Amino acid sequence: MKAKNCLIFGGTGQIGTSLIRKLVKNNYKVTVVTRNLHQKGNFVKTQANAGYIDIVEANPFDEEVLNKLFQKADICINLVGILYESGKNNTFKNIHTNFPDVLSKLANLHNLEQFIHVSALGIDEAETSVYAKSKVEGEKKIKENFPRALILRPSIVYSVDDNFTTLFMTLINRLPIFPIYYNGATKFMPIHCSDLTDIIQHSIEKEINSKIVQCVGPETLTFKELVQTLMNLIDKKRLLIPMPLFFAKIIASAMEILPKPLLTRDQLNLLNFDNISSGSYDTNSSIGVPSKKLFSEEVKKYCYMWRDGGQFSTERYESSE
Repeated sequence: MKAKNCLIFGGTGQIGTSLIRKLVKNNYKVTVVTRNLHQKGNFVKTQANAGYIDIVEANPFDEEVLNKLFQKADICINLVGILYESGKNNTFKNIHTNFPDVLSKLANLHNLEQFIHVSALGIDEAETSVYAKSKVEGEKKIKENFPRALILRPSIVYSVDDNFTTLFMTLINRLPIFPIYYNGATKFMPIHCSDLTDIIQHSIEKEINSKIVQCVGPETLTFKELVQTLMNLIDKKRLLIPMPLFFAKIIASAMEILPKPLLTRDQLNLLNFDNISSGSYDTNSSIGVPSKKLFSEEVKKYCYMWRDGGQFSTERYESSE
């Protein structure tokens, strides 16, 4: 039986590298498209045996190049997304709306077996967020172009390679206080990266199409509870300060001029909306892939890097006396 070829966009991130390892282990061939082969592509090559993975350096909006790649593909998976805008090209509209539009049209043109698009949870409710609006518009384009598409909406995705737990533990480690927005009441259902890639692999193997699936972890935690969990894991006591929205917007505006802002006004808008299962769509549990990994247990496996003593602060080195 011929091995299916999965064409992956955004394959160099935390979700992509985890997914690639699982796919090639199950005899899928993978083609990863990246804008910078030397910066990120070389690492991706180490995730699979020779012959199972191809790395292609290309402009993701070069339809001539993309057309050739789609000719060889059976499945297309789009993992591309940004949390803040930078420059003329990396805008929410360009990345979350226009790019999925291009990919889904090509998937339809070449009659691919599957088109899997990773979106985000809570975007229907977050009407004041430009990020959320661009995600919703992208999904609409996909459903128009490729009605059989599978759209996955994950809550916060975390792992040792994320930009969430690792960033927050760094900030907690360095700052004497930590700001809490909207009284820290916003709810999340964080999902481990491995659980999310299990969902994608399952969807490919079972040929699940024509659905929107909300991908959530096994527990619901507020923003304040998430921060407190991270504080406890790295053994740091910090003062959690409720930040008035007026001052939060001023801080976010100032941070937006940084190359990699810690907070933007649009992210602040997103934090006003819960990031949990709505009950309006299928979930990963209903399609047969319930999440198993608990937030505190998984972060505990790598949080030692932010604890005093590093690896020597783990239970392995604790005295039994």
